[in-house]
Amino acid sequence: MSQTSFKDDLVAQIPGLRAFAVSLCGSVSMADDLVQDALLRAWSNSDKFQRGTSLRAWLFTILRNVYYSQYRKRAREVQDSDGIYARSLAVAGDQESHLDLADFRIALAKLPAEQREVLTMVGASGLSYEEAAVICGVEIGTIKSRVSRARTKLSELMGLDDRRAGASGRSGSPAAPRPAATVDPREPVK
Repeated sequence: MSQTSFKDDLVAQIPGLRAFAVSLCGSVSMADDLVQDALLRAWSNSDKFQRGTSLRAWLFTILRNVYYSQYRKRAREVQDSDGIYARSLAVAGDQESHLDLADFRIALAKLPAEQREVLTMVGASGLSYEEAAVICGVEIGTIKSRVSRARTKLSELMGLDDRRAGASGRSGSPAAPRPAATVDPREPVK
């Protein structure tokens, strides 16, 4: 079958394809898009059409497949004309992350050498307290104390205590008094 003959046969099928597309989707403009997609697929796959078979049936099958493919695709899409979903998917920029790292390095440099050393071993290198104690030649309790003091001082230097206090309503320092628990003598002890 020559390309001219195939093109003429395709054009002759357009009214039937359009009527079928309207019956599938119920929209004339959407039907026109379906017919166009089906004709494009048929034209690009003209070499796969078997001579002697029904061109009409082949085209209707292509049109039907295009419709159901688009239908499945639309089912997965979310209508967001107001942009509500798009706004919720927005990701805050991380342009300031290098500044945060610079602030961290400055604060880390302000720590005493022993605290900076154990914080780096335990926090960054992933060594256990026991391994850090062996390396430094001190007791485990000393390592734990240095790490705790280093973390507290680092939080203070970076202003993280202020953020924590705003979120929890407390100062964030370990010495902050906690409200006393009240016990109702009538309730059973748990």
